[in-house]
Amino acid sequence: MAPELQHKVLKLLQSNPNISQRELSDILGISLGKTNYFLQALVEKGLIKARNFKNNKNKLSYAYLLTPQGLQEKAKLALRFYEIKKKEYEELKKEVEALSSENKSLDDAPIEIGQVT
Repeated sequence: MAPELQHKVLKLLQSNPNISQRELSDILGISLGKTNYFLQALVEKGLIKARNFKNNKNKLSYAYLLTPQGLQEKAKLALRFYEIKKKEYEELKKEVEALSSENKSLDDAPIEIGQVT
């Protein structure tokens, strides 16, 4: 699982442990099967626990709870995600400054009007 996707899943599960797999797949923009696969992988890694409970409609549902290891992994992923985005921001900022400088030099350049034949 890609680190950004794993972080997003852990973040969503922490804020809403009763989220359904269908809701999670809709939010993530991935298939229901892929969502189920990711959740099973997180359970196998020991990052989440899936607890069964029955809701009012007598259908089996799950609550996804982050384990202490899952909370640690989420924190590590958040830090890594922050560092990546910070680097992207710094690179973009340099590019914007370069473009701004380029535009300023173009604005200051005299306009030459050629002859039209």
